[in-house]
Amino acid sequence: MHKRSILVGAAIAVTVRASLPVLLRAQLRSALKRLNTGDYEPLLDGFTDDAVLYFNEGPHRWSGPHVGRDGIERFLKNFVTARLEGEVGRVWMSGPPWALQICVRFDDKARAPDGEQIYANRAVLWARTRWGKVVEQHDFFEDTGRIRDLEAKLDELGVPAVG
Repeated sequence: MHKRSILVGAAIAVTVRASLPVLLRAQLRSALKRLNTGDYEPLLDGFTDDAVLYFNEGPHRWSGPHVGRDGIERFLKNFVTARLEGEVGRVWMSGPPWALQICVRFDDKARAPDGEQIYANRAVLWARTRWGKVVEQHDFFEDTGRIRDLEAKLDELGVPAVG
């Protein structure tokens, strides 16, 4: 009986681990869908109180690092204020559930109030988690010049930075 219990436990563990990427992708897409409508709370809830989000430094409102929930909240408020929208692509993960490392393909774009697309970029987001919450995140963009160009366009449109 003991051998069978071990096999059942191992099968359950393998099944749960195999389903983690699917569950994580669904959770990320749900939080991002809310972010795209202006509600950043579900995404913010995915960070620990002492998390750090490292974003491309430069002459723009998202320049990082963003430390703690307050810093990350300002970052997300600026994301929403700029009318940015994101989309989750592939998700890669490694490690045990209590210490996952996650890579996410992320595409984002922004439109002016008249509907004109004023920005589009691609990124890979790498995060280290602790029990399902992000403690450290680094965002790597395909073209960081596009972020500076977006900042200039937002200034032209009179969209203020938050924070």
